[in-house]
Amino acid sequence: MPTSPAAGRPHTPSADPSSNGVSAPILLELVDEAGATIGTAEKLSAHLPPGRLHRAFSVFLFDGEGRLLLQRRAAGKYHSPGVWSNTCCGHPYPGEPPFVAAARRTAEELGVAPALMREAGTVRYNHPDPASGLVEQEYNHLFVGLVTAPLDPDPEEIGETAFVTPAELAALRGSGPFSAWFPTVLEAALPAVRELTGDAGW
Repeated sequence: MPTSPAAGRPHTPSADPSSNGVSAPILLELVDEAGATIGTAEKLSAHLPPGRLHRAFSVFLFDGEGRLLLQRRAAGKYHSPGVWSNTCCGHPYPGEPPFVAAARRTAEELGVAPALMREAGTVRYNHPDPASGLVEQEYNHLFVGLVTAPLDPDPEEIGETAFVTPAELAALRGSGPFSAWFPTVLEAALPAVRELTGDAGW
């Protein structure tokens, strides 16, 4: 299972700059248990214990052989640094459709647009992260798709990438840490993953 380090590309800011050149706070959509928007909150504050339920997304992209694209989160990230996770995950801006946000962040983090991407349901979870003390209290929109173009990951977001088979994923999960949310979002996305990848073994 070869991995590819991320290096070299200029960082794409994930926050909109304010008029004085300072990055404005990143706001998330707060939602109720049915996924309806009920307000907004600053990103970090929404993750402080006990956490506030907010909208998120998770993307699972595969190559033509049915291998899943994983990313190892950059060591400098404040939340879950240095751990493996799914292709891309994040939060829509307030009012931004989750599909649009998922495509946007995939391009920002990995430097590539999915060749195909479709909705794969939603999942709601509450996952404390023991390492950081932060809490993932999320209503998560899932997407699966295909990637065919070469990757150009942002090294401030991603430490390395890997395309893995189911067996390689199992071995990797046994050898090191993954993000707290990874098992939940993978299980929830599996029906759509299997439709997409056919006999790849997922």
